[in-house]
Amino acid sequence: MPSPAAVNAAAASFANLTAILDYLSPVDLEQVRQAYRFADEAHLGQLRNNGEPYITHPIAVAAQCAEWKLDAQALMAALLHDAMEDCGVTKIELIERFGSPVAELVDGLTKLDKLQFNTREENQAESFRKMLLAMARDVRVILIKLADRTHNMRTLSDVPQTKWTRIASETLDIYAPIAHRLGLNQTYRELQNLAFRHLRPWRYAVLSKAVAKARSRRRDLIQKVQREVEAAFASNGMKVKIDGREKTLYSIYKKMDEKHLSFAQVTDIYGLRVIVPTVLDCYTALGTLHQLYKPVPGKFKDHIAIGKLNGYQSLHTTLVGPSGVNVEFQVRTEAMHIVAESGVAAHWLYKVNNPQEATNGDRLGSKWLQSLLDIQDETRDAAEFWDHVKVDLFPDAVYVFTPKSRIMALPRGATVVDFAYAIHSNIGDRTLAAKINGQQVPLRTELKNGDVIEIVTAPVSTPNPAWLSFVRTARARSKIRHHLKTRAHAESERLGEQMLAQALRAEGIDKLPDEAGKNQAIWEKLLRFSGNKSRSELLTDIGLGKRIASIVAKRLLTLLIDSGERPDALLLTRERYAASESVAQGGVTLDGSENASVRFASCCRPVPGDTIVGYLGRGEGLIVHAHDCPVARKLKSKDSERFISVEWSDEPVRTFETEVVVTVSNGKGVLARVASALAAAEADITHIDMADESAQDATDLRFVIAVRDRNHVETALRNLRRTPSVLEAHRTKINQ
Repeated sequence: MPSPAAVNAAAASFANLTAILDYLSPVDLEQVRQAYRFADEAHLGQLRNNGEPYITHPIAVAAQCAEWKLDAQALMAALLHDAMEDCGVTKIELIERFGSPVAELVDGLTKLDKLQFNTREENQAESFRKMLLAMARDVRVILIKLADRTHNMRTLSDVPQTKWTRIASETLDIYAPIAHRLGLNQTYRELQNLAFRHLRPWRYAVLSKAVAKARSRRRDLIQKVQREVEAAFASNGMKVKIDGREKTLYSIYKKMDEKHLSFAQVTDIYGLRVIVPTVLDCYTALGTLHQLYKPVPGKFKDHIAIGKLNGYQSLHTTLVGPSGVNVEFQVRTEAMHIVAESGVAAHWLYKVNNPQEATNGDRLGSKWLQSLLDIQDETRDAAEFWDHVKVDLFPDAVYVFTPKSRIMALPRGATVVDFAYAIHSNIGDRTLAAKINGQQVPLRTELKNGDVIEIVTAPVSTPNPAWLSFVRTARARSKIRHHLKTRAHAESERLGEQMLAQALRAEGIDKLPDEAGKNQAIWEKLLRFSGNKSRSELLTDIGLGKRIASIVAKRLLTLLIDSGERPDALLLTRERYAASESVAQGGVTLDGSENASVRFASCCRPVPGDTIVGYLGRGEGLIVHAHDCPVARKLKSKDSERFISVEWSDEPVRTFETEVVVTVSNGKGVLARVASALAAAEADITHIDMADESAQDATDLRFVIAVRDRNHVETALRNLRRTPSVLEAHRTKINQ
């Protein structure tokens, strides 16, 4: 009897694999051998829980992949799949040794390993499955992952029992359904049974005994049915292959649990599979079976005419056999059988030669899989093959994590801001910054599958109109628009109140009356005069320029005089004297915090220190121009009553944009030097416009820069004029 050391050495040798790699070319086989040697060296000294050398696990995973006849790259990745995670091997090292495709596969597997599923909610399990499929841009990553999970489940008994529940639950919720989706029927059944065995050991044991008893009791019956069916096909001259099929223990348990049945009430534990040469033969065989035994009504399904999403095709029918026992039959072709058992992997196993079968194969939606075979068989071009296996099984969504591991599905192209609004509109509105996988990122960053996103909020933060240019979801867009509209309304109301109060002071009334007591009747009369529904609406209209503050103030003064109030003569004299050079609209002080209710004209871009005027555009709010701006002068000649007195606050709260033109001599690095000069002056560049004059000696660069005031602009211009290659620098002339 060989010693344990000899057994371990045999299990860890490449010879175990060689026997099942006979479908590879000698060149491919040598590459796989190189990967084995590298993995064996990387895992040297590492042991599994059962004491075997660690390399036995990668070999077992590669052996499972070889059963599916996966290509050399996939087998190499299977052997190396733990090298990056457990042995500190880098992706660059793998690219140098084995090429980019193999390194990408290993990297994809490493990323999947890092994902932790830690909730039993059904919808979260579905999202996690989708995330795994979406993250694996190459379907081989999923196949290797399933092979890895299958071997881990086969050896789960060696793992401490405290871990059984988590691993078995994850297998049942995540990996078995993925195997089913890809049509890997054998793997699906095995994963279910192994998970059931470790999750519910007692129920598994009881059910296992019951099925074994039933198997011995019904063996004679099944054999009798098989003989009768074979005789019926022989008499019709049909060549068929018949074998038995047994329901898995887990599917029996699930059926008993969901439908509250006893074991005796589960009638479809056993069935027969009939494999025929062509699709037409499937329907002929069905006719033969229905003549032999009576079909059970409502138990016939045609999965050939309407194939399942995972490519599965078969005819299913349940017949009343001898002694009144129901027997389920599946009728399919050899090609369908291989797809049913091995799914996606079947397309490496099987090449359809029959044209009729090929048409049906196309109908599975598996054209790309068929093209893989053609490439492998005809060209052996690894690069072309690589392009084809990059398949996105969920092309329209990305699956990301919250910091608490909740999975969220968002449309492809969604950004950090979309994510924030998907959590809650309050989070979206207060978003200040964001981190993806612990790294600070811009808010316009697009999300990728598996990203962990953390939103940083601040009570003072509000939505930015610029967000509308990059958000993808309708929810985020509508919430941003709603907030901006509400904010603009509130700001316009505040501005209108300020303007009406100033205009009223010019009429000799110190402050705006409130709506309480006797003043309520005054406001009602004023609203009837203006046609507004509320005080808020009237003030908003004044702020937006839809109503003239001085006209409303005069009407309000008349109503106040009628109610017995008199203007203050001293205030009237002082205000009239102060406003002698401006229109009686009342003045407004600007510090930059006005946001939506005040706009600074882009024709002249005034900054603190410039002399300014305010124009009340109809429905646009207050637009601020430099006093000598040609546009403002033209508006004043047509619409002077809409101009109001505005002035800068002593301490503006933000920077303001202005435009400078820099004439430079063409040459290398000129733009960098100019940008550096502006940065040295602490002027932020928000926009650059360059004329296409590369063939000429000199060209104009137009910069929009953010500055504190007029002095700051002058500092920036001085810096520019001292810069080599700069011929001239000036602020855009507003009076040209």
